[in-house]
Amino acid sequence: MDFIDEVRTLAARVIAAKDMVQTEEATKNAMVMPFIHLLGYNVFDPLEVTPELIADVGTKKGEKVDYAILKDGKPIMLFECKKCGGDLSINHASQLFRYFHVTEARFGVLTNGLVYRFFTDLEQPNKMDEKPFFEFNFADFRDQDVEELKKFAKTVFDLESILTTANHLKYTRAIKNTLNEWMSEPPEDFVRLVSAEFLAGKHFKNTVKDQFTQIAKHAFQQLVADKINERLKGAMTPEPTLLTSVSHNDAEAVASESSEPTALEIEAYQIVRAILRSVTPPSRIAIRGAASYCAILFDDNNRKPICRLRFKNENRLVIGVFDEKKEEDRIPLQSLDDIFALAGALAACVSWYMRDEQTADSNANLSPVS
Repeated sequence: MDFIDEVRTLAARVIAAKDMVQTEEATKNAMVMPFIHLLGYNVFDPLEVTPELIADVGTKKGEKVDYAILKDGKPIMLFECKKCGGDLSINHASQLFRYFHVTEARFGVLTNGLVYRFFTDLEQPNKMDEKPFFEFNFADFRDQDVEELKKFAKTVFDLESILTTANHLKYTRAIKNTLNEWMSEPPEDFVRLVSAEFLAGKHFKNTVKDQFTQIAKHAFQQLVADKINERLKGAMTPEPTLLTSVSHNDAEAVASESSEPTALEIEAYQIVRAILRSVTPPSRIAIRGAASYCAILFDDNNRKPICRLRFKNENRLVIGVFDEKKEEDRIPLQSLDDIFALAGALAACVSWYMRDEQTADSNANLSPVS
């Protein structure tokens, strides 16, 4: 099994167990130890993975870090664990800070079993940075994230190689977060910069500022949507279909596929893909724009709807989720984050389609040879 397949398998287990894991100790056993094992380290060999490593830190005696991964008898990675879903702000990493300073380890990991934040000492030697250079989230990861995570695996671990890319990862992450904030709320200096060409000689009054803030926000989001649309163009193009051979409902759906997804719909689509990543490869989740809704389909098949994004009324976001009988349950959303609460229903829908596939394959294999 490839590393990415092992990650997906563990992700499915972690997400399924997260609601039942209530304590820090349970989080370690059910989530963190399997994660360390995923990286190829023997969690039952204290010479390789030492739980509750003890060291005296200044006046503090008997300080413990939850796990230390060793190489040649020396720590290379330190783990501090919080209970599943617990706060991972830097204020909760005090022991990790202290241990990082007194050991030879160059990487500290703060985790709650779902999210793993990786720290090093890019800013000051032997002092752990306050911001992580890499974050891995089992509920939302990309293939690129898996490639970065793989660098920490025992078979390929190379300190210098990771440190070489750590600086790039850290600042790329920071800039992405800033740009994401600007998309939602463009700062005044940014609005002034992008609108300067059109406002030459005009005063940047409140009315002008408000007008161009909204224009800049819309332009920013549309640019991103256009770039994503270019990459998704193949997935959004309907398969050639003879309308005489499909049902009335399917014919309507094909005929109405004339509206490209908006930036908001694409963002929702990415959330759905992230949710379903542990169930099926993302390439099997497709999006198609329509006149009154945006459809998210399994295998880009109109007969296999996963959900419908009914966002045409921007003041009222509604998602339609399908049950096993393909009946749609329309659910209002306060924000796109509410989609994560529907993870179980979305995963169940895809599981039904995959089950039907397996049944069809089995029947085909059992068919007598003429």
